[in-house]
Amino acid sequence: QVQLVESGGGLVQAGGSLRLSCAASGGTFSSLAMGWFRQAPGKEREFVAGISWSGSSKEYGGSVKGRFTISRDNAKNTVHLQMNSLKSEDTAVYYCAAPRWDGFVLTTSASYVYWGQGTQVTVSS
Repeated sequence: QVQLVESGGGLVQAGGSLRLSCAASGGTFSSLAMGWFRQAPGKEREFVAGISWSGSSKEYGGSVKGRFTISRDNAKNTVHLQMNSLKSEDTAVYYCAAPRWDGFVLTTSASYVYWGQGTQVTVSS
C-alpha cells in the first residue's frame, strides 16, 4: 500500500510558476513509475506528466509540454512537478499517482492504483 500526499498548490497569476511536490510512503517508491494528473471542474481527469522509476524516461501531456517538468528524488521518496508559464487553463486539482508494480512511464489513469488527495492550483488571468 502506497500513500501519497501532494503539496505546493495555490493561487498564482498567469505567467507565473509553481512547484508541486508529492511525498510517498508505505511502498517501494524507487521501483515505481509516478505520474501527475489534473482535473478541472466539469472535465475528465487529464494526464499531465509521468516519470519512470529511475527518472530517465519522462512523458508529458500535449497541453503542458515545454512548460512543465517532472522530476523525482528516490532518496527522499518524492516526485515534483515544476510548472512554468502558467495559464488560466492550467487551473485544476492536481493529483499524484503511483501504479501497483510498473516502473516504466504510464500515461493513462487506469494504469495507476494509488492516488493522493489532490492539491488545488488556480491561475488568475
